[in-house]
Amino acid sequence: MTVKRREFFKSASVTAVGAAAATAGLATPAIAQGNATWRMVTTWPKNFPGLGVGAQRLADRITAATGGRLTIQVFAAGEMVPGLQALDAVIDGSAEMSHGAAYYWQNKSQGLSFFTGVPYGMTSRELTGWVRYLGGQEIWDEIYDQFGLQGFLSGDTGTQAGGWFKNELTGVADVQGLRFRTPGLGGQVWAKLGASVTNLAAGEIFAALQSGTLDAAEFVGPYNDLALGFYQIAKNYYFPSFIEPGLATELVVDKAKFTALPADVQAIVRDVCQAEYDAVAADFAANDPRALQALVSEHDVQIRQFPEEILEAGAVAAKELLTEIRESGDPLTKKTAESFVAGLKLVRQKTDGTDMLFLRAREQYFTLD
Repeated sequence: MTVKRREFFKSASVTAVGAAAATAGLATPAIAQGNATWRMVTTWPKNFPGLGVGAQRLADRITAATGGRLTIQVFAAGEMVPGLQALDAVIDGSAEMSHGAAYYWQNKSQGLSFFTGVPYGMTSRELTGWVRYLGGQEIWDEIYDQFGLQGFLSGDTGTQAGGWFKNELTGVADVQGLRFRTPGLGGQVWAKLGASVTNLAAGEIFAALQSGTLDAAEFVGPYNDLALGFYQIAKNYYFPSFIEPGLATELVVDKAKFTALPADVQAIVRDVCQAEYDAVAADFAANDPRALQALVSEHDVQIRQFPEEILEAGAVAAKELLTEIRESGDPLTKKTAESFVAGLKLVRQKTDGTDMLFLRAREQYFTLD
């Protein structure tokens, strides 16, 4: 199960010359005999478990389902543009698609963070209910319309790990000045608790931990974190995340080019995204536990839970943040937050009143040898 970090990133890296050549060689989509080749730039390293592999599988499924009428070529982070510039590549026309997480682009609209993960917010299944059936997609469309884009849910990691910390946390006092990699609204919550928060692409986090630029980092969970090698630097691994209860990834497309596609090809892209959302969820459900076992048994990682003081302070900070956003001067951001909160009040009725009760009963009464 262990992935050697050096070998992993060897497959992910390209030279600057190679990247430039790749970009220059694909300056415009190849279109011949009614077929098109589109470029997908991602925020993930090449062959990255779960997320990068999911992006490639999504591209391959679109290519196969359309019989090659729409062929998708995937470029990992750094092959065409740096990971956190993937969306800009679609906006400026360098690529037709990007694969990443919407909260990476909250500098363009804070409302985008609601479509990835909200502190103490929706689980992944609750999020899909809001997006697909309670008006979330329509609001998401309004936000991306400003940039000529269209977004689709494309993957689901489930509830994430809370992060890797060089030192054990005993309370909120230990958070003061903590240099912590964590993005989105969750990063703003940790900042309210006193952390010095930054965002880095996946491939940059290890070096920052190693050099001492970071004291702590969270990315996804065991499946990805084992591959990234964080256990070599930090041994305190906290569960669960209270800022990313159900993280979703996204496929974003150039909307004008997408709507110009034949209707059946558009439908294939939508359907493959939905299928991949579920496929990625299954991948993480199967492989997170196995990776966690390897981290504990092979690398002496200490599994910890956040102190109650931090959990409570995080909840207070999350409520403050959501209140601030709901009072935002930007009407679309306010609309997004209001819709999310209304959706959460509805969907959590089933989660809290049915799912949670079952899980408690299973934990207490049912075991199999």
